[in-house]
Amino acid sequence: MSPIYELVKDRKVCSVEADSSVLEAARLMMEQRIGAVPVMRSGELVGIFSERDVMNRVVAVGRLPGTTKVSEVMTANPKAVDVGESIENCLYLMREFGFRHLPIVDGKELKGLVSSRDILLRYISLKEAEQRRMAG
Repeated sequence: MSPIYELVKDRKVCSVEADSSVLEAARLMMEQRIGAVPVMRSGELVGIFSERDVMNRVVAVGRLPGTTKVSEVMTANPKAVDVGESIENCLYLMREFGFRHLPIVDGKELKGLVSSRDILLRYISLKEAEQRRMAG
């Protein structure tokens, strides 16, 4: 199977700064139709912020999205994978640790974010192609 970066290489890399408000991050996620966003500080990956974080760490505990900084409610120091990592290994990490999103890096440079949905859609398209080959 291909390296994980193949799944996201054609996407614009979206991220937010650690001192952005939750409201700004949520708007970016809504506009880009994404469920999580990498959090950066001085050009380095310092966290990940997801829809689940909005619900559990902001809304459910009564924090204000406009004044709460992403850095206060993100998952800090997320596990990231190298651009050459296999899709199988990423799937294993996601299952083992309960992640739905994995940042992809090349050294310290953020190259993208892969979701479990991305992997599922890739798997489905591979299975469909295999079935077409067998039927043809």
